Amino acid sequence: MADTTINQFAPDYAVHPGEILEETLEARGMKKAAFAKRCGLSDKTVSQIINGKAPVTPETAIQFERVLGVSATVWNNLEAFYRLHTAQATARKKLGRQTTWAEKFPIKELVRRGILEKPDNKVDAVEKLLNLFGVGSVNAWKRRFSELSVAYRHSPSFESAPESVATWLRLGELYSEDIDTKPYSRARFIAALKKIRSLTTEPPEVFEPKMKEMCAKAGIALVFVSELPGTHLSGTTRWLGKDKALIMLSLRHKSDDHLWFSFFHEAAHVLLHGKRNVFLDETDRMSGDKEDEANQFARNMLIPEGEYSTFSARRRFYRNDIEAFARKVGIAPGIVVGRLQHEEKIPHAWHNVLKRKFTLVETKE
Repeated sequence: MADTTINQFAPDYAVHPGEILEETLEARGMKKAAFAKRCGLSDKTVSQIINGKAPVTPETAIQFERVLGVSATVWNNLEAFYRLHTAQATARKKLGRQTTWAEKFPIKELVRRGILEKPDNKVDAVEKLLNLFGVGSVNAWKRRFSELSVAYRHSPSFESAPESVATWLRLGELYSEDIDTKPYSRARFIAALKKIRSLTTEPPEVFEPKMKEMCAKAGIALVFVSELPGTHLSGTTRWLGKDKALIMLSLRHKSDDHLWFSFFHEAAHVLLHGKRNVFLDETDRMSGDKEDEANQFARNMLIPEGEYSTFSARRRFYRNDIEAFARKVGIAPGIVVGRLQHEEKIPHAWHNVLKRKFTLVETKE
């Protein structure tokens, strides 16, 4: 069977049904007064409809159908399209005064990733952003943004690049909508974390789908979205509902030690810090009691404190020693290297060959 292509006609203009009515009456040689009388309408009402000053109501459309034989549906559709087109034109005119708002967003990057189609103009950019955020107006976005500002007020990044951060968070929300999760279970999540820890030695094509699946079964939507220009984010944790949490990771530093530390750090927020708290974290600038607790949880989860204390007490750390210790505790050696570097037990230039590099690919296919 041959394929059939259907082209949809979407004109950028609209004709008021009054114009069509006037042309129809002229074509049939019917006087307006006679038409008004046959419809049971006043001359003034018909004149206002023809001049676009009065709408064609459903009742009027039925009268038009009876007199002219043109379906009431046609008249109603003409009226509805005209009203919608007029409202859209008014809305676009209003958006034309708000284009500076859209200029603050990373639109080029969103287009590059295939998240937005390239805007036709500045007004179209505003419309596309409103659709992305699922809000009806710029003011509605600002109200929602002010709520996010309060929730994430402890984050320096949120203050320095608010539009980019808000966009990154929105992408996480959208991706999480496609993830079916079971109701949150603390016990299942703890059990999942223990299994996920054993995946640190596996390649991304193995560990990513498994950790996402295990998290989903525990009530956690896990998404990876690389950071946007103007942000310096490692991850975020928030509750989307009483039974579903979101952990979002950016893979900012692209190395396995940062990836796994960030994941277990965010997991700690889910386990330890309640459902009302919201966290936006930067690996290099996290501070506060809750962040310290999450850091401690991540460190101990990845490398048991007792075994690490014994190992880190030595004076020299050769590559084969690090690899042997990593095998002993069952984690990737890059994680051990990252902790030794962070605690300045070895220079940051040492043993980086043991770290694995990962890259998030987010371009339009």
